Amino acid sequence: MSRTSTSGGRGRQTGHGFSLAALAAIDTTVGDVAGNAKLVALHAAEARLAGASIAIFPELTLTGYPPKDLLDLPDFHREVAARLAGLARIARGIDLVVGGTEQRKSPVGKSLYNSAFYLSNGRVAAVYRKRLLPTYDVFDEGRHFEPGSGAVVVRSPIGRVGLTICEDAWNDKFLWKRRLYEDQPVDDAVKAGAEVIVNIAASPYELGKRPFRRRLLGALAKRLHRPLLSVNLVGGNDELLFDGGGAAFDAGGALVASTEPFESGLLLVSPGDLSPGRLPPLPKFPDGTAEEIEIVWKALVIGIRDYAKKCGFRSAVLGLSGGIDSALTAAIAVEALGAQNVIGVSLPGPYSSEGSLVDAAALAANLGIDRRIIPISPAFESLKGTLAREFEGRPEDVTEENLQSRIRGVILMSLSNKFGHLLLTTGNKSELAVGYCTLYGDMCGGLGVISDVPKTMVYRLALHANRNRELIPRASIEKPPSAELRAGQTDQDTLPDYDLLDRVLERLVERQESSEKIARSLGLSLDLVRRIAGLFGRSEYKRRQAAPGLRITSKAFGIGRRYPIAQGYRR
Repeated sequence: MSRTSTSGGRGRQTGHGFSLAALAAIDTTVGDVAGNAKLVALHAAEARLAGASIAIFPELTLTGYPPKDLLDLPDFHREVAARLAGLARIARGIDLVVGGTEQRKSPVGKSLYNSAFYLSNGRVAAVYRKRLLPTYDVFDEGRHFEPGSGAVVVRSPIGRVGLTICEDAWNDKFLWKRRLYEDQPVDDAVKAGAEVIVNIAASPYELGKRPFRRRLLGALAKRLHRPLLSVNLVGGNDELLFDGGGAAFDAGGALVASTEPFESGLLLVSPGDLSPGRLPPLPKFPDGTAEEIEIVWKALVIGIRDYAKKCGFRSAVLGLSGGIDSALTAAIAVEALGAQNVIGVSLPGPYSSEGSLVDAAALAANLGIDRRIIPISPAFESLKGTLAREFEGRPEDVTEENLQSRIRGVILMSLSNKFGHLLLTTGNKSELAVGYCTLYGDMCGGLGVISDVPKTMVYRLALHANRNRELIPRASIEKPPSAELRAGQTDQDTLPDYDLLDRVLERLVERQESSEKIARSLGLSLDLVRRIAGLFGRSEYKRRQAAPGLRITSKAFGIGRRYPIAQGYRR
C-alpha cells in the first residue's frame, strides 16, 4: 500500500534552479508542547527568510523525546493536536515536516501512532506513521505506539519525498546479519515513487554512533540511488543525549553536508544539487579517536546545561576533593552553566592530605568559581561517639570510611536544599561498576555527570580541558587516585590498575562477555576477571539507587539496562 499527497508549495530556488530544504536540528523539551511548537515556528520563519521552501524537524518534535508515560495522559495528545493545527496554519510559503503523536480511532491495538505530519498551504497535507518501533536498549516505543503500514510519498517543492522516521531507515537487509524486522519501509518509499528520502530521527548519542550512523545512511542512499536527508534531535533529555545533525547524502551515498555535533540550527541543502562544492563544509570535528573526546566533552556540557535548564536549576554545587573526578566535573559544569553559577565545596576530613586541599584551591582559582571549606572532622568524631557503645569491641573498618562519605553527602544535600543548587555527583563509571562508591554519601545528588565515563577516559577528558590553559591542576591528574578515607589509602589497594579494570569492564558491561572469554581475549587470569565480575554483580543494588547519569556509551547504568538485584547467575 502507498499513499501520495500533493503539496501546493511552489518553493524558492537556488541559483542553480533547485529548491532549498532546511534541516532543523532543534533542542526540544519533553512535555513542553507549547514551547516545542514555538521552536518550530521560529525555525520555520528563519528557514523561510533563508530561502528554503521546506523545513524538516526531528522525530516527535512536539512531544519531545522520549515522552515515556506522558503518552498515557489524554490531555497531552489533545494539546499536541491543537499545536499541530496552529503550525499547519503558518505553513504558507514554506512546507513543514513535523513529528508528533497521532491518536488512533481503532478499538484494537495501541491508541497512538508515532507520526510525521506534512504541513502545507495551511493544512495537514499528509501523515506518515512510523512502521518500525524499537523496543531494545533505551527504546520502548512498542509500549505506547501501534506500527503504521505502507509508504507515504509527498509531492513537495524539492521533488517526490518519501517520509520515514528514525528506525525505519535502520533495517537495511544488506547491512545487518540479523534484522529485527521483516519490513523495509525505505524500499517501499522508493517503489512508491520517492525521488528523495527524508528521515526524521531522535537517535541518541553514544561513542562511535555518529560515524556508524553516517555509514549506514550513506550506504542506504547509495543502494537506493536516491538523495537522503536526515535530521536528528539535539540536546539532553534526562540521561539521553542527542548529538543533532542535519545530514545530506547524495544518490551515490556520499555525505556532502552536515551540522556540527551538539549544536542547534539549520542546514540548508538542495536535494537536486547535491555536490560538495556547492554546499557547506563538513564539521570541524570529524569523528575519530582524538576528535571523539571533543564530542564527548560537548555531550557532557549540553547534558548538564539542558538538565539544569529543563528542571529549573540555575546553579550547581559539588564536592571538590582535589582529585581528578571532581575537578573534571567542575570544569564541565563551568562551561555548561558559567563560573558564577558553580559552587565548589571542600570537605576535609581526618585523612585529607594537604596536597588535596591545595589542588582544590588551585582548581577553584583556575575556574573562577566560589569555593567553600567545611571541615567534617567534628561531625565525624561526634558520630563515632554516638555509635561507640554499639560498635564496642569491633575495629574500625569500611563502616567508618563510609561514615565520612555520608557526612559529606548530608552537607552537600543541605546546601542543595537551602539554596536550590543542583548537586552534581562526581563518581565515574569504573567506580560505579565495581561498587567503589558509598550509598547516601558520594552518590548523593541530582545528576551523575561522569557516571558513564570510564576512569581512563576521565584522564583524557581532563587533558582536553587543559588544551588551551591549565584548568585542572597537573597534580590532580598525576597523583595516584584515592578516596582519602583512611591513612595512606589509594584506589589500587582494593582495585586493579584502572587501565586493566576498564578493559575488563568494557567487555563485561558493553559486550556482555563471559569471564572465561574475557580472560582468554585479554590474557588475564580467570580468577582476576571473576573477582572483577563478582564486584560488578554484587553492586547492582547501588547502581539502582544512583542519580540519573549522562549516557555516552552503548550500555550505561540506567535507562536501557535492566538487570535484577536478587539473582543467582554469576559471570
